[in-house]
Amino acid sequence: MVGKNASYDGSTLIARNEDAGEAVHPKKFVVIHHEDQPSEYHSKLSKFSIQLPDNPVRYTSVPDAAVDEGVWGEAGVNAHNVAMSATETITTNSRVLGADPLVKNGLGEEDLLTITLPYISSARDGVERVGSLLKKYGTYESNGIIFSDVNEIWYMETAGGHHWVAQRIPDDAYVIAPNQTGIQEVKFDDPDNFMFSKDLLKFVEKYHLNLTSNFNFREIFGSDTQLDHHYNTPRAWYGQRYFNPESVKDLSPMSNKLPFINYADRKITIEDIKFVLSSHYQDTPYDPFAPGADYKTNPYRPIGFNRNQELSILQLRPYVAEDHAAIQWLAFAGNPFNTIVPFYTHILDTPDCYRDTTTTLDSHNAYWANRLISLIVADHYQELMADVEDFQLKSLAYGHQRIAKVDKAVSGKKGGELMQALSQANERTADRIMKDTEELLTKLVTRASDNSRGAFTREHY
Repeated sequence: MVGKNASYDGSTLIARNEDAGEAVHPKKFVVIHHEDQPSEYHSKLSKFSIQLPDNPVRYTSVPDAAVDEGVWGEAGVNAHNVAMSATETITTNSRVLGADPLVKNGLGEEDLLTITLPYISSARDGVERVGSLLKKYGTYESNGIIFSDVNEIWYMETAGGHHWVAQRIPDDAYVIAPNQTGIQEVKFDDPDNFMFSKDLLKFVEKYHLNLTSNFNFREIFGSDTQLDHHYNTPRAWYGQRYFNPESVKDLSPMSNKLPFINYADRKITIEDIKFVLSSHYQDTPYDPFAPGADYKTNPYRPIGFNRNQELSILQLRPYVAEDHAAIQWLAFAGNPFNTIVPFYTHILDTPDCYRDTTTTLDSHNAYWANRLISLIVADHYQELMADVEDFQLKSLAYGHQRIAKVDKAVSGKKGGELMQALSQANERTADRIMKDTEELLTKLVTRASDNSRGAFTREHY
């Protein structure tokens, strides 16, 4: 999360990795129009059901390719230029879960984008809608949820079946949130910057949950386990080390003292966010791709790794017309080896090579092409990573060029004409990136094959 005064161009920037439980979990990029939004929603996982409002607006989504497993929309922007990331699975301690148990048939990550994003007109609206849903239905898991509009970013964390806190991210700050409760000091007399379930204070007092004199949401509701020290905190440590290394120079990757709100020593760019969300402890002793490293003994979970499925950076720009201000930068599969592509969200449809993902391998599809690249390069990192980095540099430059060109080309267009123009622009962007991706894949397969295990030539005689 990057506040508008902390970003390079005044945009609010929110971003997320989606990591599945397995390495191959195909994703697609779609736009849902109001007529395609269901009036009644049924969860596949928890059997949660809800009657939805009758006024949905258009929104983008990055759902699973396997429709029988539920939606899992994860990240998108709606027609009001409100962005949402749903969700980041986080942790809650046993005392809280004993007082407010999770709800088996409640809502969860599978559902939240679909039942929230089409019905909100601001980031604050998003918090209020999810808060009301939690009160009525409860949740079967603890989650972190991000909402943004062109002015504000709100981060919401649930705890137990029904309780939650949301904090407005300061405009000049950034936040890196691993899979762990993060919000710290809560100010109950500051409604401009904090929202919370109405009975939160009484709940904490009734069940004797606060062990200190202040109200630190992370300490009261979160966890601080050995798993956290190896799976969660090292990722926040590395991200903070990247943006302002002095702040963590005396802290270890396992420290539970890492701050939630942070302030970088420079403006933060799209490239910075992509680097952090693709990182694997480069230039530290914990990099699994360093020469001679044994990834099986690495003590810390990287950010960029084999179970990445999609990365979305949702950019809401204040300096262009509202009807083409929102951009969803998107990448599929393993983040160390992919590139991020800018797509306008005020569109009629998404490019077919990003939209029509199936569960069967297809090298002409963006997810599968990048999955193949990540598989090949992970096993030939030192030989092939220079080719990948050259591709990433050129494709990111192309992405910025496309935004400038398309902004100029659509200036003055409105309504359906604009949506058609932006949809066609996205198609051309995707076609170029897919052409370059397929060329990279060909090069990597060729080079890796020459040096594969069991290679033998006549020169060996």
